[in-house]
Amino acid sequence: MTEQTLDKAQGGESPDGNPPLERALSNRHIQLMAIGGAIGTGLFMGSGKTISVAGPSVIFVYMIIGFMLFFVMRAMGELLLSNLKYKNFGDFAGDLLGPWASFFTGWTYWFCWIVTGIADVVAIAHYVAFWWPNLALWIPAVLCILVLLALNLPTVRAFGETEFWFALIKIIAIMALIVVGLVMIIMSFETDGARASFTNLWEHGGMFPTGFMGFVAGFQIAVFAFVGIELVGTAAAETKDPERNLPRAVNSIPIRVLLFYVGALVILMAVRPWTSYSADESPFVGMFALAGLVGAAGVINFVVLTSATSSANSGIYSTSRMVYGLAREGDAPKGFGRLSSRKVPKNALIFSCMFLLAGVALLYAEGSVAEAFTLVTTISALCFMFVWSIILISYIVYRRRRPELHEASKFKMPGGLFMPYVVLAFFGFIIWALTTQPDTMMALIFTPIWFIALGIGYLMLRRNPEHAAMRAAHDAKVAAEHAARRARLRA
Repeated sequence: MTEQTLDKAQGGESPDGNPPLERALSNRHIQLMAIGGAIGTGLFMGSGKTISVAGPSVIFVYMIIGFMLFFVMRAMGELLLSNLKYKNFGDFAGDLLGPWASFFTGWTYWFCWIVTGIADVVAIAHYVAFWWPNLALWIPAVLCILVLLALNLPTVRAFGETEFWFALIKIIAIMALIVVGLVMIIMSFETDGARASFTNLWEHGGMFPTGFMGFVAGFQIAVFAFVGIELVGTAAAETKDPERNLPRAVNSIPIRVLLFYVGALVILMAVRPWTSYSADESPFVGMFALAGLVGAAGVINFVVLTSATSSANSGIYSTSRMVYGLAREGDAPKGFGRLSSRKVPKNALIFSCMFLLAGVALLYAEGSVAEAFTLVTTISALCFMFVWSIILISYIVYRRRRPELHEASKFKMPGGLFMPYVVLAFFGFIIWALTTQPDTMMALIFTPIWFIALGIGYLMLRRNPEHAAMRAAHDAKVAAEHAARRARLRA
């Protein structure tokens, strides 16, 4: 990311003279976006599988993942606030690590959300079939894409409002589960000879009933539920008062994880022993059905439908902003760097939506859709971990080259330079965990294909004289910063 480009982003000039992205997302939008990003569809549908493979130890799985990703978010927050000319984490990656980092981070993040969005479109079509089983699957899939495009095209505020209500539905569903579960525990509710009690957490084989490898298997599944937690980072350029709103959104992550993930899972396994859960059922449906809620399956189906739609909505938003930023840097066609009169990257939005239509084709693909989902979601999670790693590496470089900005920061990352290495090592552990199962191992084998394709694209881009000038400018800036650092040390 060149200083000239950053100045344009801050000063209001786009490549074609259009106005910049509008700071229209308020504190409530950012707060609910952060919550929506932290609560994935996997909590509603995938928690049955995590409980069945890890037992009560899944509580620690979610706590550990949430703890580690909190430091990723704090690193991202400090970096974004160190220079308000940054539009997203692709910008500071390019500025600190070089043009290659902006290219690889931006396009990989785009790929993450496109893959996730395709899976969401397929899921949405099947959720709608719950009510209209005879409806052709392609109809709700295409309608969903068109509706999300229509919601995102007017203004960024329209996106923020949509996400606000989607996230609110998820919050209400989880809070309802916790309240209903607590009432059942207090009343010592009995089902299948088992009484609802917190003692169910340790009376059926202890907290680690499936052993260490069962505990490890929980990480494989649970990490997918956290993808999108960094979404507030893509909204940095469109956030009102970012110095106030971004820290508030980031700092609330531990509370969200404890309440929405850990709280919900504790209640689920207290009401019914973990041994009664199946990987093929949603624990939320079972809980509300036990409580006598009429149409429990329909209610949870609606919640999961809105959760998947929220994820697809986030994907359309974030990919369009990444492509917009890439175009301003010369890493994507210039047409994607233009804004509409409403200050929305219309061309980039339409481009991303075109790729989501691939989900319609997947609806009619032969073979197991579940296997395909496991493959694509694992690939997506691996790519998200790459983006999270780039954020941490950027922070390490920032601390070494620009210590004066860290000292002046009002939102310093806790743990100094030690925690980024701890989190990077944790990501290494996750990759090892993915090698222990055949389906996730297959995704590990396929994922490098994306980075090979990106590498070929970058080698072609390097031949561009403008890109060569950007690399030269970056090298000169790095040399100047190193010289200034040596001068400070001598002084």
